[in-house]
Amino acid sequence: MAHVDLSVTLAAGQKQELRLRNPVMVASGTFSNGIEFAKRFDVDELGAIVSKGTTLRPRRGNPVPRTVETPSGMINSIGFQNVGVGTLVSEVAPVWARWQAPVLVNIMGETLAEYGQLAQRLDGVPGVAGLEVNISCPNVEAGGLEFGQDPLLAADVTREVRRHTALPMSVKVTPGVTDLRPIVAAVSDAGADAITVMNTVPAMAIDVRARRPVLATAFGGLSGPAVKPIALRLVYLAASVTNLPILAAGGVSSGLDAVEFLMAGASAIQVGTATFRDPQAPWKVLAELREWCEREGVSSIGEIVGVARRRD
Repeated sequence: MAHVDLSVTLAAGQKQELRLRNPVMVASGTFSNGIEFAKRFDVDELGAIVSKGTTLRPRRGNPVPRTVETPSGMINSIGFQNVGVGTLVSEVAPVWARWQAPVLVNIMGETLAEYGQLAQRLDGVPGVAGLEVNISCPNVEAGGLEFGQDPLLAADVTREVRRHTALPMSVKVTPGVTDLRPIVAAVSDAGADAITVMNTVPAMAIDVRARRPVLATAFGGLSGPAVKPIALRLVYLAASVTNLPILAAGGVSSGLDAVEFLMAGASAIQVGTATFRDPQAPWKVLAELREWCEREGVSSIGEIVGVARRRD
């Protein structure tokens, strides 16, 4: 069969381009930091790894229970449990540096200054190929309003991160807004190299026997196949206001799911919740995507990016 060029370039033309051998990434929070997976599977076959959400200081996370299964998905309220950026740099990044697959570190802060500090700590660290900036976080300086719910705040975070690093940067946007497009446009203009669409959908579940919410925090984020149609729409909308690469996350569990997102305008996709059901899900998605391209005579992945939009 004819060779299929699955490679994707992020931050093209910038100081530090990021080339992925294929468009299949793993989503933040679903692959830990990849260390355990690398003991069983070949992570270098994947396009890129996205780390657990990383904060300036270590976090213990939210009280349990903090996950609940739902029809076609799950709700989580982990609370960014992580080792903190210091330990990440000293103990985890040296392992990443031995991999061929690039690793993007997902970062989140409670203030603009924290985002800048995180970017600065990670800049130039061997093993860190890029950043994914999570703006679905409360801004403690703005009364708890999420950075990602306001175009001005979202742009401020993007500029602050860009001011402290030359690393390729994708900004991860929230679905919890009336219209995603002003947010995407704002972060695109403020210095992002890519846009990750989307974060989890705000949700909850109730234990009818106990007569209270299942999760200790009451609310969490819904992910899995149930959110795929929502994510697909948001990718389509995001592509209408930016020329930056879009990294699609939300319910990808098969090669055909990946094809849909690529046709909607994504340049790469992230496999997340599917990994909990099947640890080999990212590799299966990649194999199915490659088989589909070969069967359909697609010689380069770029041929199908955005094709569903071209009649607009």
